[in-house]
Amino acid sequence: MGTIEPNWVALLWFVPLATVCAIAFLVVSGMFPLSSRPAETRSGAATALAACNGVLLLALLAGTALYGYAELRWTTLVVVTGLVVLFAPGLFEAWPSSTRDRPAGLLMLVGTQLFALAALAKMAPRALANMS
Repeated sequence: MGTIEPNWVALLWFVPLATVCAIAFLVVSGMFPLSSRPAETRSGAATALAACNGVLLLALLAGTALYGYAELRWTTLVVVTGLVVLFAPGLFEAWPSSTRDRPAGLLMLVGTQLFALAALAKMAPRALANMS
């Protein structure tokens, strides 16, 4: 494993972070434009949840990309990100639409993204120190 990717611990962290990013992108992209949302998510609170998910997604994407760039080889970053993008729609489809397309699903996604951002913030100082 060391010859493929010497920092395999960072790889084990990058994969779930990138997976959360990909699934969140699929959910959030289904909420915009606001006029095309499912009927259950047309309330004001659901609109706020969709917007919050969008902001959290941007922060998580930026943080995950910087973490991957700082910790992984470029080839590993490209291959693993490609695999995540390839297989994340399967996880998205496995998530029942009865919860995914409702405010409860958006709230679960906010919690998941906050948890991922907290884990990333715990690892970020070391990764950013490696970049300089």
